[in-house]
Amino acid sequence: MYDFKLDATDKPTLYRDLASALEGLIAGEHDPIANMANAAALIFETVPGLNWAGFYRSIDGELVLGPFQGRAACIRIGFGQGVCGAAAATLQVQRVDDVHAFPGHIACDAASVSELVVPIVRDGALLAVLDLDSPQKARFTQEDEAGFKKLCECLSQSI
Repeated sequence: MYDFKLDATDKPTLYRDLASALEGLIAGEHDPIANMANAAALIFETVPGLNWAGFYRSIDGELVLGPFQGRAACIRIGFGQGVCGAAAATLQVQRVDDVHAFPGHIACDAASVSELVVPIVRDGALLAVLDLDSPQKARFTQEDEAGFKKLCECLSQSI
């Protein structure tokens, strides 16, 4: 059993410790679903202010729900649709302070107000996106974006 108690007082320390814990969880494991499941659980348990943390996998030109923590979610999202689809289509991080102002936002959970979506890419191909939702407006900062980009770089080698 794993019991990670990450209690950082600053974001650089939080993301350093989170990356270290994630590396320990996925070391030697090659099953992508298992690694995404443990990553979602670790993120949801560790990062404050989230109401959803999980993955959408890139399958046959659309995003398909993968492992997550939180309320039930949309199952399929087309590239270019909503925040996740925008990240998938552009391969660019989407950091949205107010999802209600995002054109075409897909409301899977009405409680979500801000969102951070990070594409996970290996050799130029989209594998998945990490989707993080918060009930707090403007929850995600540049530091959060940088921290999660590093986590996704690590994950790209094990999913």
